[in-house]
Amino acid sequence: MSSASSPRQDSYAALRIPDFRRLISARVFLTIALRVQGLVISWQIFKLTNDPLALGLIGLAEAIPSIGVSLYAGHVADSVRRKNIIVAGVAALLLCAAALWLFASPIGVGLLAKDSLYTLPLYGVIFVSGIARGFMGPALFSFMPQLLPSREQLGNAVTWNSTTYQAASVLGPAIGGYLIAHLGVANSYTVSTGLLALALLQFVQIASRPLPPLEGERLGLKDSVLSGLHFIFNNQLVLAALSLDLFAVLFGGAVALLPVFAVDILEVGAAGLGHLESAPAVGSVLMAVFLTYFPLRRHAGRKLLWAVAGFGLVTILFAWSSNFWLSLLLLFMTGVFDSVSVIVRSTLLHTFTPEYMKGRVSAVNNIFIGSSNEIGAFESGAAARMLGVVPSVVFGGAMTMLVVGITAWRADKLRQLDLTPETIKA
Repeated sequence: MSSASSPRQDSYAALRIPDFRRLISARVFLTIALRVQGLVISWQIFKLTNDPLALGLIGLAEAIPSIGVSLYAGHVADSVRRKNIIVAGVAALLLCAAALWLFASPIGVGLLAKDSLYTLPLYGVIFVSGIARGFMGPALFSFMPQLLPSREQLGNAVTWNSTTYQAASVLGPAIGGYLIAHLGVANSYTVSTGLLALALLQFVQIASRPLPPLEGERLGLKDSVLSGLHFIFNNQLVLAALSLDLFAVLFGGAVALLPVFAVDILEVGAAGLGHLESAPAVGSVLMAVFLTYFPLRRHAGRKLLWAVAGFGLVTILFAWSSNFWLSLLLLFMTGVFDSVSVIVRSTLLHTFTPEYMKGRVSAVNNIFIGSSNEIGAFESGAAARMLGVVPSVVFGGAMTMLVVGITAWRADKLRQLDLTPETIKA
């Protein structure tokens, strides 16, 4: 009895697995690299254009290819060894980082300065990286559970995976802001390229796993691609959780406009921008660590709804703030609330999705959530162009709270959700 329950009580159970440690180490390097790169490219494009819409186009340039390949990428993740997809995706991101360095180097600047559309090559690299990330997302999501000897460790692994991801998200923007301020754009890209190389080395060292055994007949390409959609749209609980996150991220994110806040409103420059970018991740890390020791179980659905509503409220308050330290605190709180949503949603997907189709279901999740970050960035940039920066962020926060109200009214199963072991087994 005690030995059977010990994995659930061990807060470090997943970290005792060598390949899981390699996976999260690789994700730390990967996340820091991509967050540094994202901050640098947004700073570079804003300085070149001085246009908030140009920042929104960064998200659109990544979302379009990511959404375009997602359903097929899910099919591939359930048909090909997932480690192979991950390694190929990180290698592609490494080449993209090298291209960004080249465009920012004296040679690249000399070549591109002759073109009046200087930013087009930058958007082109973002587009290619979106394809790579579209394939990597389902593979990473479905590969992680394969590293665990037992499903009893899944909840702990999800929480540690989120915690280390958010910790890296703290470091990435802070490092990026420092690099821009002290070393310049080209050298910042050099650092992100080196970190991606380290991530690739870590992923290569993880032992490959065969695909989970298939239940039923193997589907053709069309039916396989659509099966992830069928699974989610026939599961009201998962659909409600994903829809809630989709609209919250789509309307409630102010992160895409942080360069505007840093330069024009708070007047804190590149270093301050790095701190602003890091603040949500700091909140996410601390909340994720808290949830490692005190998991969300009873009334998880209600807590999720309150957390997303809180996210919308502090987003509105951030828009009105003209004090740097208050803005940092409010961004910190967005991360606290967002961490609850991320962990509940990930736990739901991992718990209720069969292993053999996790790639396809993750692909749909990527369309709902992953790409909505980028589309939300475009929405924020377009709204800022039409309404102004502050009113657009206020509008987004208000829409987030409205979505929570509608979801709480319509989604009975989500309101009543418990994640206690007894309820999940039932």
